[in-house]
Amino acid sequence: MTQTHASAPASLLRQAGIPYFVIAFVARLPFAMMVVGVLTIVVSARESLSLGGLTSAAVGLGTACFGPLLGAAADRFGQRPVLILLTIANSAVLIVFTLVVYSAAADTLVLLAAVGIGATAPQVAPMSRSRLVTIINERMPEDQRVRTTSGTMAYESAADETVFVFGPFLVGIAASVIAPWAPLVGAAVLTLAFVGAFALHPSARHVSAERGSDGRAPSSVSELVRPQLLVVVIGILGVGLFFGATLTSLTAFMADRGSPEQAGLLYGVMGIGSAALALGVAWFPPRFSLRARWLVFAGILLLGALLLAFVDSPGGITAVLAIMGIGIGPTLVTQYSFGAARSPLGRSATVMTMLGSAVIVGQSIGAAVTGEVAQNLGTTTALLLPACAAAIVFVTGILNWFASRTRSRTR
Repeated sequence: MTQTHASAPASLLRQAGIPYFVIAFVARLPFAMMVVGVLTIVVSARESLSLGGLTSAAVGLGTACFGPLLGAAADRFGQRPVLILLTIANSAVLIVFTLVVYSAAADTLVLLAAVGIGATAPQVAPMSRSRLVTIINERMPEDQRVRTTSGTMAYESAADETVFVFGPFLVGIAASVIAPWAPLVGAAVLTLAFVGAFALHPSARHVSAERGSDGRAPSSVSELVRPQLLVVVIGILGVGLFFGATLTSLTAFMADRGSPEQAGLLYGVMGIGSAALALGVAWFPPRFSLRARWLVFAGILLLGALLLAFVDSPGGITAVLAIMGIGIGPTLVTQYSFGAARSPLGRSATVMTMLGSAVIVGQSIGAAVTGEVAQNLGTTTALLLPACAAAIVFVTGILNWFASRTRSRTR
């Protein structure tokens, strides 16, 4: 048993190469810096917190609308040409946005430029998942694929969460030490260097055996709206709603105590636990099935979210966040694993970008709704919204249980 655990990850490491994982990790940083960087520069240059929030939302809107289309383009034409084009376009838009913010241009142009940042954001994380899953399915022994896919989704989710903690930290340092414009200029440089390297990596040339040599996918678009796949998309949308509702309600909670800036530190407690448990998914026994994992860890998440309504101190809320961290990481990994398993032939990049965009859409909606509730109805009511989002994740887990059983009987 121990030999199997050791050989599966090592085989994928040899197939992709250590430089690939380093490049793919750093290439995620620019996106993690963009939303916070946009908020920082707009608030500083335009002296408007309201415009800063709208601009950050515009970045998310651009990503949500165009992300799946970029994934479909990668499935159709290959990742390399799409990523090269995005590398150039996104770097240019970041610089243009910086110039527009500091100019006398109308706020509408600032918002349009922000949408452009999101629309051209390179989808590194979904495309990395797509590449690695393709390598696993085509180059590894069949008896190692399930465990290695689970371990890969665990690593990818942990990498995402690490980057999204570290990215805002870099923004804070660059903005404080250099200037508010420095984070976006730095993101543009990182995009050119590392997203460009990700695009040019040999793994980008890999064409799945499930597609023709010209990269055309045999599966129709209708395959993307199958119930078994849609339940995963809705479930991961619930995770995004949970992220947005939790961070915003935490901010309101700490603002009532005069320390809104500490909300990020509390939120990090959940992120650290989530990343650690996500990595642990690779060691779960095969008899602990994916559909069971979704229900179990979504249940833990829902339990932790319900406890939020009964805490009234930073210490208590820290303990509750630790409980929710146990549930959120493995749930997210499991959902991505289902997405990989249910991707139609030749549509893996499309599915992964659909899932990534669902998280972003959910996060934006969750933050916006919770902010309005906190302002109009109070913090106590806002702290109930993470439980509502967790309930969506749990209910879709139940639906997925029956969808998985139906799929198995069909097979």
